[in-house]
Amino acid sequence: MARRSRAVTVEFLPEIVAARLPVRATEGSACFDLAAAVATELVRGKVELVRTGLRVRCPKGTFLEVRPRSGLASRGVLMVNAPGTIDADYSGELRVPLTFLFEGTYRIEVGDRIAQVRLVGELPTTFRPGRVPPVPSRRGGFGSTGR
Repeated sequence: MARRSRAVTVEFLPEIVAARLPVRATEGSACFDLAAAVATELVRGKVELVRTGLRVRCPKGTFLEVRPRSGLASRGVLMVNAPGTIDADYSGELRVPLTFLFEGTYRIEVGDRIAQVRLVGELPTTFRPGRVPPVPSRRGGFGSTGR
């Protein structure tokens, strides 16, 4: 059964000439890669908001989830608020908060893939007070089921 595609409107910021549309790396990729539109030097312990040069508008009832890239994490580059959320009513530039874990610096070049995005459907939700019965096999949290 074919799934219906949902369109995210993307606006290129006129002052950022290197901005690119998010793209899937492979047909089987779960997310679309976001690329840096401005070169940025990452310094250990400092968060840089890396520019994409893009503004987006999600379809009603959806939002974008921004996720880190494992290839960057293996080199000590982390997205500090992973996963990030781009609400349907946000209209500013997509920027990705990155930091570097190691000594020295890490250079993000124009066109480097810095994060991934995926469109997520928003479920109608309400929260109500009540009793939450314990589940005997799930006590403790934070690694309570082992490594």
